[in-house]
Amino acid sequence: MFHISVKKLLYNLCTLKDAFLSDLKEMPSLKIGNRLIELEIGPPSPELQEVAKKELRESPEVQKEAIARFKELLKAETNLKCPLDNEAWLIRFLRPCKYYPESALKLVKHYYSFKMKHANIYENLKASREKNIFDQNILTVLPIRDQHGRRMLIIELGKKWKHQKCSLDEVFKGCVLYLETAILEPSTQIAGTIVIFDMDGLTLQQAWQFTPPFAKKIVDLIQDAVPLRIKNLHVINQPYVFNMVFALFKPFLREKLKSRIIFHGTDRKSLHQYISPKCLPAHYGGTMEVPLIDGPTWYELLVQCDKEYEAINSYGYKKK
Repeated sequence: MFHISVKKLLYNLCTLKDAFLSDLKEMPSLKIGNRLIELEIGPPSPELQEVAKKELRESPEVQKEAIARFKELLKAETNLKCPLDNEAWLIRFLRPCKYYPESALKLVKHYYSFKMKHANIYENLKASREKNIFDQNILTVLPIRDQHGRRMLIIELGKKWKHQKCSLDEVFKGCVLYLETAILEPSTQIAGTIVIFDMDGLTLQQAWQFTPPFAKKIVDLIQDAVPLRIKNLHVINQPYVFNMVFALFKPFLREKLKSRIIFHGTDRKSLHQYISPKCLPAHYGGTMEVPLIDGPTWYELLVQCDKEYEAINSYGYKKK
């Protein structure tokens, strides 16, 4: 989501039709000074292509066979509307499932069933309708990837979170918008994402905003209903009251996700064991040289994707 070469930009423009579901005519982008912020829908780096080969079984042959089989399975889902002829969309579900079509079908079912179950969240969900969460500036995507090529989302639910002005459902919607955007990027499909929960200043009054149904919704999304490789969830600066919040999530966690949640407190050396300081801002003990991009600026970029969000919302299981 930042400056790229002219060659890569030309590739992006040529593949725009395949990458998106909507009829976007131009690459969503934003100029900040001499920096260009945009989605990275171009080809992944040679390093990430190697990761795809080793970790996801990706090869032209495997990809071709998996796409063909996946299409057959989807056609049998007569109650499901989806873009069968869009290979980029099919690959988005195949990559996190290591190109096993049956697993990809299961992911599709969970993805759309989750959307139906939580229609109050997903109905007509697009950036232009959720300006408030971006104005609150508590959701931040770092402008560079980590040392493994992963996208990094920071969620600040402590002293920066004004819960009277911004509900947890709005936070959830904002996270979904970021995740849906990240899913568009081949590099992110391969490398995955990490999420940092900065709980600095969490109060008891804020902790009471969390409920078991909300906790289950978050866990269900991460564990079963998002076609993205979420590699780790890092919790930092958590006060003692956070234990009360986390107790709500524990009953719904399976072992795989539980093992990926790492608590650091204020120990920056602990955090740096997982994320290189070169990829983190100074307030997390990092030496990242690229300026942060605030929520309102991300809004300006993502609102350009409204047509794509509308296209995403147009697919799924038909209401009975």
